Amino acid sequence: MIQGRWAIPLLFLAGAALASPEKAASPPSFSTLTLTPLQIEGLTNDNAGNLYAPGRNAGAGVPCPVYRVALDNPTPVVVGNIPAPSATGQCSPSGLAFGPDGKLYVTQSNGAIYRFTPDASAPPLADLFASNVSGTNGLAFDWNGNVWTGDGTTNQGRVWRISPDGTPTLVFHIQPMANDAGVGRSAVTLPPGTAQGLVANGLQFDSAHNLYIADTARGAIWRVHVRHDGTPEARTGCDTTFPADTLCLNHIWFQHASLEGADGIVLDKAGNVWVDANERNAVVFVSNARREAVEVFRNPVAASGLRNEGPLETPTSPVLAGHTFCTANSDGSRRDNVPATGGEVGNGGPKGLISCLDQPVKIPGMVLPVH
Repeated sequence: MIQGRWAIPLLFLAGAALASPEKAASPPSFSTLTLTPLQIEGLTNDNAGNLYAPGRNAGAGVPCPVYRVALDNPTPVVVGNIPAPSATGQCSPSGLAFGPDGKLYVTQSNGAIYRFTPDASAPPLADLFASNVSGTNGLAFDWNGNVWTGDGTTNQGRVWRISPDGTPTLVFHIQPMANDAGVGRSAVTLPPGTAQGLVANGLQFDSAHNLYIADTARGAIWRVHVRHDGTPEARTGCDTTFPADTLCLNHIWFQHASLEGADGIVLDKAGNVWVDANERNAVVFVSNARREAVEVFRNPVAASGLRNEGPLETPTSPVLAGHTFCTANSDGSRRDNVPATGGEVGNGGPKGLISCLDQPVKIPGMVLPVH
């Protein structure tokens, strides 16, 4: 069940003093926190009121900066750099998360994960932490110091657990959209009309050791309980045309058309899931207790009849910094953000955007990493 954008219950916004949505002080709205010189996709936060986002495509062979943005003074400050994959290659970092060692871990498009200690006075070049993790995208640390990641745009649905010494282990597969024989279905991203095959995108643990994984192609959230020793309680083997470690469909925790393009996710302390539905330029809240979706915000229709003029411009990675919800925006040229020339970013100016919900959320975000 999905309710209308105006039907925001008490659970969501601290400013909604009455249960009746018509009596709420104001409807949810977003404002720009800051713009960045380079395109961004990933976003995370520390516990001191700062956000972090890595810039992308700085130039052939040029390292990509990682920006720190203070919520109370939102000027991007470079605190580290991610190496380019080669002397002629473009770096394209995506997901990032703080580890239990206080270092910031950042994924790279060449299947590598880097880490560094943020330092605005002398931004370091990040060290290689792990490699051979093809398509690594979102990151989530567990209580044992392992980092988990999905395989991003390789579309195979692989989920890895990487030990503190940087050794990756393939743990299971999310069901891909097609098997090795090419039998399956396509979720078409319009435009450019290409098939969307990404099924293991953003991920996060809750306090009960459940791992939630965003399935972009299906508009779904998968959930797997992970034992204290780091092994999943996974039901597999339901479809013999997939690899033997592929999860059965009963691991889909929630699926809804409003989650089309589910990219990054973030959980609050009650286990509710906030989803960036980037194909729809929308943010959707999925209630843990009621297992239903509420569209918190979707871009309004502009005079052109399109939804590409902001304030969201392909939202990709959400964070809950205490009671503040913010998201990175990558300004992708597809679905509701077509053409990408609308809005604040692109058009020869700043390429990245961080926007925040104007109203505080009632239930704060989890303190990460989990323990």
